[in-house]
Amino acid sequence: MNAFKPRETLTEQVARHIENLIAFEQLRSGERIYESAMAKQMDVSHGSIREGLLLLEKRHLVRNVPRKGAFVTPLDEHFVRSLYETLELYLTHTGRKLVRQWQPNDMQRLESLYEQMRDRFQNNDLMAFLELGIEYTKASLVYADNYFIVSAIEDLWPSAKRCAFVALRHGGKQVLEDNLVHMEESIRLIRERDEQALADILHRYAVQQCEQVLSALNN
Repeated sequence: MNAFKPRETLTEQVARHIENLIAFEQLRSGERIYESAMAKQMDVSHGSIREGLLLLEKRHLVRNVPRKGAFVTPLDEHFVRSLYETLELYLTHTGRKLVRQWQPNDMQRLESLYEQMRDRFQNNDLMAFLELGIEYTKASLVYADNYFIVSAIEDLWPSAKRCAFVALRHGGKQVLEDNLVHMEESIRLIRERDEQALADILHRYAVQQCEQVLSALNN
């Protein structure tokens, strides 16, 4: 994981750093986050940590409990099933729009990201593979044209990354192969403008990913 390096606003960078600690299980499910220790570790003020934790609460990674402190959101079955059910609903809706409206440059972008992911898979570069996977999904939202859906999905990405890492830690390269197969099939169906087939594959993929994460949590 990259070291903390301020690039955007300080609050966003604090949130991003803690987000990665949670996603990569350096902060565990249900663990308390101590503001003083985190502020010292990152060499920032308590206020900056507090603002970052509030942002992460909006992104479903942290729960701020009055008079008790901040805790990593528990990663349990209810959370995981709720996440993938919601992602499927949003991504199927926007995927149908993409199928109907895509332009050649959209397909070039998706195919380029797929090729980059395949290269990262062959080089066993897990972190880059995950980040490209998120970029691929974001690229598929180009025709979403819905403020609330785009905003909601942005807040769900950190939890999706967290779950993806759990699945990958347990399932290894097979999980990466499943991702690549899904993307290759999706690109073909988008190019063929087959809405229903794309919706079907998104459903299968969401179910598969959900079960992979749950299997990892149970082991």
